This record gives sequence, structure tokens and C-alpha cells, in this order.
Amino acid sequence: MNNRVVVTGIGMISPLGNDRQTFWDNLVAGKSGVDHVTLFDTADYTVKIAAEVKGFDPTDYMEKKEARRMDRFTQFAVAAAKSGLKDANLDMERVQRDRVGVSVGSGIGGLNTLEKQHQVLLEKGPKRVSPFFVPMMIANMAAGQISIHTGAQGPNNASVTACATGTHNIGEAFKVIQRGQADVMIAGGTEATISPMAMAGFSSMGALSTKNDDPQKASRPFDLDRTGFVMGEGAGILILENLAHARKRGAKIIAEVVGYGSTADAYHITSPSPDGEGAARSMKMALEDAGFMVSDIDYINAHGTSTELNDKFETMAIKRLFQDHAKKLAISSNKSMIGHLLGAAGGVEAAATALTLQSQLIPPTINYETPDPECDLDYVPNEARSMRVRTALSNSLGFGGHNATLAFKAYIEE
Repeated sequence: MNNRVVVTGIGMISPLGNDRQTFWDNLVAGKSGVDHVTLFDTADYTVKIAAEVKGFDPTDYMEKKEARRMDRFTQFAVAAAKSGLKDANLDMERVQRDRVGVSVGSGIGGLNTLEKQHQVLLEKGPKRVSPFFVPMMIANMAAGQISIHTGAQGPNNASVTACATGTHNIGEAFKVIQRGQADVMIAGGTEATISPMAMAGFSSMGALSTKNDDPQKASRPFDLDRTGFVMGEGAGILILENLAHARKRGAKIIAEVVGYGSTADAYHITSPSPDGEGAARSMKMALEDAGFMVSDIDYINAHGTSTELNDKFETMAIKRLFQDHAKKLAISSNKSMIGHLLGAAGGVEAAATALTLQSQLIPPTINYETPDPECDLDYVPNEARSMRVRTALSNSLGFGGHNATLAFKAYIEE
């Protein structure tokens, strides 16, 4: 018999706040975290806006010397992991540390470090490249540093699946606990790519919104006038726990994870498969894993990037799977407020989904002003909605055709 898995803590570093409560309050208030870029000079850039993390000081979470040896994406991850453990009231000195694991990934990894050290190489030569360059850059270092800083000695993994990274890491962590290989997993995603190279690359693809004159209106998922996504950054970490373990220590339970789906489009490096076929299979797999019927689902936290193809094909995927029930679903996109956090998106959005189930309050899709005939479902426009939410899905779709879905349900004390 599979172990039941619950969420007992949330760690958050985001454009809307660097703790669970601030993030959630701003999300349900419909506040935008998008503004003009301050992390580098955008004078030569077509795109000048992003959803930056604000007020983050890594030395609040670690020694200054340690922070200097981490890329920003790893700093975010360690900070969110420590915050998540504190939120879960989980003392690592009082648990079996080899039964606590980590599953945290990054879609791109230490791009800031790569850019800076490449400049050093060009200007000063190979002998001046930092000996910390490689361990600061590699994408698995977030998971590695979390284990070092928390003492978690159990299964340690860093799945990398572009924008589906956070969701895949949580799904794999869920399965580790379900199989009995760990009691607790620190799981999610982290990203810090508001950098010259990343912004230039995504801009060259035509993927980013250029609504520089009104940043807070730039991210507008499912709206007819959407013009591309807005780059975001941060980390979202869930503390997942075997239900029996959580009960034994008297943990407060936020929500229950009950299903996981993972599929490939096998179609294109950046475009979703036509008609949302791959995403539909991912959702179907998560439903079957959870033992749910399509009619059981109340809410979907959509990938909802604010790009023409994603929003259209994700809508088609939902209609393909849910049929008549699709019109009864509440659907919203957190990216309307926090931008697209790439590899961290699934972690942050899974946290928001868990909090939706706990609070019975659905965050809105802001900037929804002009309906798109091809996106004709209920996207909870502009204002949060209080309603009964028993079950929910959280979707992530990544470049390369990676699809991942998590199924949650509200936890009821037994």
C-alpha cells in the first residue's frame, strides 16, 4: 500500500514576497510583481521589464562567505528550503536525517556565473577564472547545497526539464515518499535568469512581452492582446511528508498530494503539440494516479504563460480531456502576477495550489480584459474567488515538449 503524502511547509522567494504569507496575500490581492529591470542595464535591449525578487539578502539565510560561493539561483533555493523547514516546524536535529531527501532543480542553472566568468576569461585569461565557477554554475548545485545546509542525507535529485522542472521535482519527490524511500522531501524549483544573456536570447526568439511602458499590464495570460511572457525569478519549495510521519510530530497540514503525470509531446523544441495532446495526457495520468474522475476536479492552476501558442493549446488540452466539465472548471494563471519563473515556476505554482486548497480561495488571472475566442474557459479574471475547492491540478509545460501535472486535494482531519 502506498504511503499518503502531505504538504507541511512552504518556502518562498518570489517577485511577490520572500515568505509564504506575503506571497499569498499579494497573489490573492491581484498585485503584479512586474517592473523595470534593475539587475542590469537594459539600454540596448528591446525588453526592459521583468518580475524581479525584491529585498532579498542571502546573508539572512547563510554566511557571507558561503553566499559568495553560490550563484543567485542556489542562494534562492537554500533560502527557500530553510524557510520551508521553518514553516513546517521541522527540526532537522529531531528527525532521521537519512530519511529526509531533496528534489530541487533549475531549468537553466548558474547563468549569471557563466556570463561573469566568461567575461573574466576574455578580459583576463584562463588563469583568472574562478575555481568556484563550475560548482556555482551547474544546475544540480541547488539540491546539493540544500542538503549541505540542512543536513538532509536521503535521496537527492535535480531533474532539469526547462519550465516543467519544479513540477517534475515535486512529482518525483512525491513518488519517493509514496514508495517508502524517505519520510520527508524538500522539493521544488529555483531560477535566476534575469540576466543579459537570458533576456537577449528569449527576446531574440520573440517570446517576451515588450510592453515596457506599462510593466504591470504586460503579463496577460489567455487575453486576446497578450504579447509574450515576462521573465521572472525566485524559488518555490514544498516540504512533502509521509502522512504518518507528519501526524506523529503534530505537523500542521496544508494539503495532500495525490497524483503525478509526466509526458512528452515528441513534437517540437519550443512549441507545444497541436491541440494540447501531450498536456492532456499528462493531466489524465495525474488523474488516474490520484484515482480521480474528470468530474472530480474543481480547479486548475494553469501553466498560462501569456504566449499565443501556450495559452491556446493548454486551453485545448483542458477541453480535450475534460469535455463538458471544462466549462465548470475554475482556471487561473499565477504568471499574470509573478511572470514566468522558468524552472522555478512549477514549485511556486504548486505552493499556490496547495494554499488555494487550504484557504478555499482562488488567486485571479489579472490583466484579463479582452476575451480570446480560442481561450473560452473560466480563467477567474482579475479578482480572487472564494469557492469550494476539494481537488486541483497544477500544470507545467517545458521547452523540449516536457509536460508535468500534479494532483492535490484538500486535507481533512480524520
